[in-house]
Amino acid sequence: MVIYVDIDETICKTPDSRDYSEAVPIVENIKKINELYDQGHEIVYWTARGTLTGKDWTEVTENQFRKWGVKYHDLKLKKPFYDLFIDDRAINSDMYFQNNSYGGGSDWQWT
Repeated sequence: MVIYVDIDETICKTPDSRDYSEAVPIVENIKKINELYDQGHEIVYWTARGTLTGKDWTEVTENQFRKWGVKYHDLKLKKPFYDLFIDDRAINSDMYFQNNSYGGGSDWQWT
């Protein structure tokens, strides 16, 4: 399964200033996504870092991933900025990580 994962407020907490170099990892969430990677799923991180400012956050993000132990196959920037994302294959990260009615956790399966 190919799984796209957001970064900020999903696997890390980022300050309101949006200074991504100051982001703090959410260790439990990284662990759950790493488990999906270990199960053989393709993990792609997709972020809007720099979308509005034009700043390239690739190096900072890759360094954070190394430091935080993030396992992934690809990192994509230039995710569009939006206020609401409606999609038939989307799950809110809070719902996923809290093991809610969508299944959540690393054993979650798309049905």
